[in-house]
Amino acid sequence: MASADIAALRLCAQGISCPSSTVHEAVSRLLVVQAQDRPSSLWAIGLRSSASKIADVERAVASGSIVRTWLMRGTLHFTAAEDLRWLLHLVAPRLIARSKRRDEQLRLDDLVYERSSDILISELDSQGQMTRSDIMVALERKGITTTGQRAYHILRHLALQGVISFGPMIGREPSFVLLDNWIQSSKNITREQALGELAVRYFSGHGPATAQDLVWWSGLTMAEVRKSIEAAGSRLNEETMDGITYFSGPSRSGTGENTHVLLPAFDEYIIGYKERGALLDREHTKDVLSSNGIFYPALVIEGLVQGTWRGRRSKAGITVEVKPFYRLNSSDIDSLEHAVKRYSTFLDVPISLSSMGQMAMGNRLFQGSSASHRL
Repeated sequence: MASADIAALRLCAQGISCPSSTVHEAVSRLLVVQAQDRPSSLWAIGLRSSASKIADVERAVASGSIVRTWLMRGTLHFTAAEDLRWLLHLVAPRLIARSKRRDEQLRLDDLVYERSSDILISELDSQGQMTRSDIMVALERKGITTTGQRAYHILRHLALQGVISFGPMIGREPSFVLLDNWIQSSKNITREQALGELAVRYFSGHGPATAQDLVWWSGLTMAEVRKSIEAAGSRLNEETMDGITYFSGPSRSGTGENTHVLLPAFDEYIIGYKERGALLDREHTKDVLSSNGIFYPALVIEGLVQGTWRGRRSKAGITVEVKPFYRLNSSDIDSLEHAVKRYSTFLDVPISLSSMGQMAMGNRLFQGSSASHRL
């Protein structure tokens, strides 16, 4: 197994080159999809589900099929509704403990959290859904100060406790809901079973990957990850390359066909691994990952990150500006056009393609914004 094989297998395992048939399946396949940038996460899901549009993803959110809340590493993620509670039981205690010092700085103690929980349970039980601004008003009315970062930490804490989660959009603002009222079904499994499930699901949706990758992705300790791999047992495949042990799911995926991809910001294909050498040359790491942890939208060709891109909105639609790390040939352009068309279909918005670098089109070399054509 070479680095190129790892990249190709990950593309398929993640559902990029071998997409799922539904939005729910796409999310379940990855177990979680990073979602602090909500628009990017919608495309991350749409990219992995055959012919889906943004409206399909929003319907899955509105129906409670997939849920957005704080999970791995204390960051917002989407997950399938049935997986949320066992994931919270696995990762939330450590995240809550790590927040104690910040809680003290913000004068947030158990009493404040208990009062906030009681208030929101009462309000949401009667109203069903509330925006963040409505919640802040309700808390302030009952004497809970929400200035500064207090509101964020109250919401995050109650979400980690399994009291609330994000719900559907209300206009252009996401709502919050009571988790007990929102989720219809949950897996009821022990912690040991949850550890095994975590390993199977991560390596099935991200493999081939290493134990160190799972430590980074999950936020668990190496000792816990070793237990999770042990609990998974024969449900994992194991392979060694250059002295490094890689794990994958019970039925290792093929390679698929989707070779040119516009990845959104914070995509699991990049962020889901501690070691990214199989898909990103070190010399370009700073082009894709900022010093303060921002993962930029990336252009992936044949499994490798070969550039970045950004979308600029106007009244006429969106212009996708691609900045490749090297000169793209005509075959790359053809495949890139297909990727942009897929993005246009997902958003249901006209999109044009331009280059901030160099792109060759037939016998012509387009440079800068002159390389533009309507899709």
